[in-house]
Amino acid sequence: MKKSLRVLLEGLIDYAGLFPPAALSMQDAVRNYARYRDGDYSWALGKFIVPKERAKEVPSEFPLSVIGVDEIKATSEEEIADLPQGTYVEIADLRFLDAIAKHGLRAKFRTGGITADAFPAIGSIAEFLRACKARNVAFKATAGLHHPLRCVKPLTYEPNAATGTMHGFLNVFLAAALLDHAEDVLAERDATAFAFEDDGVSWRGHRVSTEELAEMRRTFATSFGSCSFE
Repeated sequence: MKKSLRVLLEGLIDYAGLFPPAALSMQDAVRNYARYRDGDYSWALGKFIVPKERAKEVPSEFPLSVIGVDEIKATSEEEIADLPQGTYVEIADLRFLDAIAKHGLRAKFRTGGITADAFPAIGSIAEFLRACKARNVAFKATAGLHHPLRCVKPLTYEPNAATGTMHGFLNVFLAAALLDHAEDVLAERDATAFAFEDDGVSWRGHRVSTEELAEMRRTFATSFGSCSFE
């Protein structure tokens, strides 16, 4: 594996097996996470995502991201002001980013769901990425990033499920690295347009060094939650 790809993906995927569309039992989600931690791709695995009320059911050795503690949905600046530094704040309105920046918090952005209308437009994601960067706000993504590249796929795991256009996790995180071209990177469906090498990654003639990717992951584009690590 090229070093730039390893740097981009390392610890990137927070496991949300308890949540739709997988919606697994706690027993199955814990079993899966334990297997992933021991597997060949454990280096790409992030935290186990769990609701606050169920956190005590998770093995103590698992690194957790707790919904309701580490990740909060906020609808007002007053809610944001009372949160501990470093909390991820899910927002639907970019005007809250100023308060998030002021209080040393992080942003959380929904990139999909189980219906086609839950997937934001490319322009909305690009606007979010640039707004976070302008305020030095780190972010994570949640929901809908089930595939590396933008594609049309079933929206759930149900038989005969409706299909929809899904954003790719490579699209989103490389758009964060190439903000001047974010809309075009987010729209990319051709895997051959990306070239990963040890010293960097390029997309259609535009390049990001491996060192820049590492800095971006550390300070800006931190992770995404997915109900399927595989």
